[in-house]
Amino acid sequence: MEKRNDDRPERPLNERRTYYNSENRPVSREERGGPDRRESRGGGEGRDSRGGDSRSSGDFKPRYPHKPAADRSIDMLFGLRPILEALTAGRTLEKIFLLRGTKNSVTQEITELAKAANVPMSLVPIEKLNDLTRKNHQGAVAFVSPIDYQPLDSILAGLYEEGKTPLLLLLDRITDVRNFGSIARNAECMGVHAIVVPSRGAAQINGDALKTSAGALNLIPVCREPNLKETITFLQQSGVTIIACTEKSDASLEAETVDMTGPVAVLMGSEEDGISPEYLKLADHKLRIPMAGQIGSLNVSVASGIMLFEVLRQRLKSGQ
Repeated sequence: MEKRNDDRPERPLNERRTYYNSENRPVSREERGGPDRRESRGGGEGRDSRGGDSRSSGDFKPRYPHKPAADRSIDMLFGLRPILEALTAGRTLEKIFLLRGTKNSVTQEITELAKAANVPMSLVPIEKLNDLTRKNHQGAVAFVSPIDYQPLDSILAGLYEEGKTPLLLLLDRITDVRNFGSIARNAECMGVHAIVVPSRGAAQINGDALKTSAGALNLIPVCREPNLKETITFLQQSGVTIIACTEKSDASLEAETVDMTGPVAVLMGSEEDGISPEYLKLADHKLRIPMAGQIGSLNVSVASGIMLFEVLRQRLKSGQ
């Protein structure tokens, strides 16, 4: 590193830069009419655009990179008693997290009510709860669902009573929130009567899902079932044909080998590994979407749109 020349005069630390006008005459900052350099940069950390200390104002928000994001209290409940009261009142909860190792009469009652209401529950370490919220959670956090889940058997019975031909969409472990929102939007546009999801391993329905669905989740019923295998069997016994969308099938969608004008439930698989083998075996028909490009698979929300459009196309063609 080059040594500093000791003969060079020291520059004062508080020296201000001199500015000159078009006539090469020095001018002050006020005469220039522009903002101070520090003001143009926002005044530096801890200072607002007026040069004052923003820490004294209500707009200042300190940054805690090691802390979780700010809580959205409208979507979450904290503490054992509030969660118990929510379950007792019949509020729809998306999922419950309890501190692992906590055993008392309240947690036992929460467990029983959650099981009866088909609400997923997980026993987690304290670190998981701290990641979810900065508030005093007391070992219990619950996500409140923005929608109310509907019973599948009631929906199916109502469709038959009204003389409608059921069109359902079964989702096996769709975990991406935005994918789920896009699928719901496709489903509503294509006339799906209800979306069926498993109680475990499914995407959490939150504000992001609602936004991505463009409001479709407020219009189309969503059914949360504890056992998708039993649900498929129930639908088949109720006269609904299960059509699985899978790239492993030899039958192609464009061949029109499957009549979709009757009661139909389209089964879509997860983003990672598709439809579970046990569900795939139960399906009445397996169809793959034809593709001409080099990539061998589609995003699940796009694939669901293609499958549902084929159902709608056949029904419109047959006059239904």
